[in-house]
Amino acid sequence: MAAKTESYDRATEVKQFDDSKIGVKGLVDSGVTTIPRFFIHSPDTLSDIRRPNSTTQPDPDVIPIVDLSGVDSDLLRPTIVEKIARASRELGFFQIVNHGIGVEVLERVIGAIKGFHEQPTEVKARFYRRDMKTGVSFFSNVDLFQSKAASWRDTLQVRLGPTLPELDEIPEICRNEVVEWNQHVTKLGELLTGLLCEGLGVEKGRLKELTFLDSKVMVAHYYPYCPQPDLTVGITSHTDPGALTILLQDHRSGLQVKCGAEWVDIKPVPGALVINIGDILQIMSNDEYISVEHRVLANSFQEPRISAAVFFNPTNRDRLYGPFPELISPEKPTCFKQFTLTDYLRRFFTKELDGKSLVNYYRLPDAQ
Repeated sequence: MAAKTESYDRATEVKQFDDSKIGVKGLVDSGVTTIPRFFIHSPDTLSDIRRPNSTTQPDPDVIPIVDLSGVDSDLLRPTIVEKIARASRELGFFQIVNHGIGVEVLERVIGAIKGFHEQPTEVKARFYRRDMKTGVSFFSNVDLFQSKAASWRDTLQVRLGPTLPELDEIPEICRNEVVEWNQHVTKLGELLTGLLCEGLGVEKGRLKELTFLDSKVMVAHYYPYCPQPDLTVGITSHTDPGALTILLQDHRSGLQVKCGAEWVDIKPVPGALVINIGDILQIMSNDEYISVEHRVLANSFQEPRISAAVFFNPTNRDRLYGPFPELISPEKPTCFKQFTLTDYLRRFFTKELDGKSLVNYYRLPDAQ
C-alpha cells in the first residue's frame, strides 16, 4: 500500500485560524513549539534578515534623533525644521525627543495595550473582527487572506478620528489610555505636519487645511515570543499609507528601516517617538520627502514586543490629491498623477504588504 502524501490546504488552515479568534498569542499560549505552515516565509523573504546586535549590522545611529526643545522659539525652530526636512528627504524616518508627552503617558499606553492583548481569549474574542463598523477591531494580520505568508503578530485597531468610537466599544482595559493618547497625538501631529510643511517651503497649515489631522487610525501591535523566529517575520517589508506615522514602541528591538540596500535597526530610545513619512506625503512633496520600506522581525525574546502606530489621513476621500502646486516648476515638473484617497486605500487593502508599488503606481512614466 502506497504511503499517503501529506496534503496541505492553506486556505482552510488560514480560515480555521481566523475563525478561532485566538490570534498568534493564542497559539503561543497553547504551547506550540513549531509555527503553523502558513506563517513560514520563503527563503527569499528571509535571506537578508540579520538579528539586532549582529557585528555586521549597519549602525543604527544613522537614524537621527531630533530634539524638539524650543520648537516655538524663533531662534531654534529653523534648525529643528532643517533637521526634520533633511531626515525626511534622506531617510524618511527619524525619532523625536522632548516632544511634550511625558514618559509616564507613554508607559501607560504601552501597558494598556499589553493588558488588552494578554486578556483571556474569550474576552478578546468579542472584539475579533475584520471590519471597522464599530471603530474598533482586534485581528491577526490585516492582510491575512491576501499575503503569501502570515506574520507573527496580533493587532488592536481603533479609529481615532474624525470622531472616536462610542466609548463602550473601546475595550475597558485600555479605554482611558486610548482617549488620552488621541489627545496627545492630535496635538503632536499638528506640530509635526507644520514643521514638515515648513521644510518643503509651503505654508505650515497646508496639511491641516487639507484635513490630514482629522482622520486617524491607531494600530496597536503585540508581537509574542516566536518559537521559530528565523522562519517568519513580525511585519513584512512595506511602506505606510497616509501622510505621516507616529509610532510608540517599547524597549524591545525589532523594527528595521531600509537605508539604501541595507536594513538598519531603529534602536529604542527611552521617551522617544518614531516618525516616518507615508506614501501620500511623498507624492504631495513631489518626491522631496521619501516613504521608505520598513519591517519588524519576529520576536525571539520570551517577553512580548509592543508598539502603537497612528496613521494620519485626510477625511475627504474623494478629493483629488497630488503634488503641492507650489512645488512644481519647469525645473521640477510633477512626478505623479492625481488620485483619490478612496482609490489609494482600495488598492492598499486589497494587496499584501509588499514594498512601494503604490507610490510607483501613481508615478508618471517620465518620472520613473
